[in-house]
Amino acid sequence: MAAPTSVPKRSVRTRRIAFAYPPASLDRHYVNGDLVMSHVVAVLSAMFPEGEDFFVRAVRKHADRVTDPELKEQVAGFIGQEVTHGREHRALNERLQEMGYPTRRVDRWVGLGLKRNERWFRPEIQLAITAALEHYTATLAETLLTDERAQGLLGDSEVRSMLLWHALEESEHKAVAFDVFRAVVGSEKLRIRTMRVITVLFIGDVVIHTVLSMLADRATYNPRRLAHSLAELRHSPFLSPKVVRRIRDYNRVGFHPDDFDATDLVERWRVELFGEQGALVDHLK
Repeated sequence: MAAPTSVPKRSVRTRRIAFAYPPASLDRHYVNGDLVMSHVVAVLSAMFPEGEDFFVRAVRKHADRVTDPELKEQVAGFIGQEVTHGREHRALNERLQEMGYPTRRVDRWVGLGLKRNERWFRPEIQLAITAALEHYTATLAETLLTDERAQGLLGDSEVRSMLLWHALEESEHKAVAFDVFRAVVGSEKLRIRTMRVITVLFIGDVVIHTVLSMLADRATYNPRRLAHSLAELRHSPFLSPKVVRRIRDYNRVGFHPDDFDATDLVERWRVELFGEQGALVDHLK
């Protein structure tokens, strides 16, 4: 039985928002013309809808055991944000499918795998999986929000707008699933062991699906273009030593997502995206 915990006050609100991807609005290789990164982002986007649904189910299974009023409120915001993320990624994924990316196939594969996890693993492990994967999404999100090179890869497309919104909300709720796990389960051993397994499976899935996606793209068979893209990947801001260290820090006993304080970062992007003159105010319903 986990010891009672209290959590700091955080704003985790659900925004009613929508993005659109009209035909011909995106280039075939929409991540700054980069072959590999365009496929990587498509694969990650295809993984999100089923993944977000799994996260919601995993947290809901434990919501009635949460006693902290602040955490209860954050759980409600977390669920609302994740449901919206899933919906918006489904819209993007349909557009990417039309452009030749196998997002439907990846979506089905992820859905089958996560449903299998729910049959095989008890709810505590499902919650540990959610907390671990939320650390990955928060790390990638805050890399996007802090690194101008990462933002530059996305140009000024609607994909950039959607991913910046998603990144902001991932940072806003990055500690919610973790705090639920700590409040109702609390096992550091289970948390760390789950992360080590998830790291192998998650990275393996991304690599495999990216390779399969690229094999169906004629541009992959241009040796010069492929070599250039792979060389660029080595210097990606998302694969920097700093990002790797941050991912690994989850395996430290006593770790908490708030060890990477993003308070100022989140506030800056709230204003930039949704302030009075925010870049995405016109996307709100």
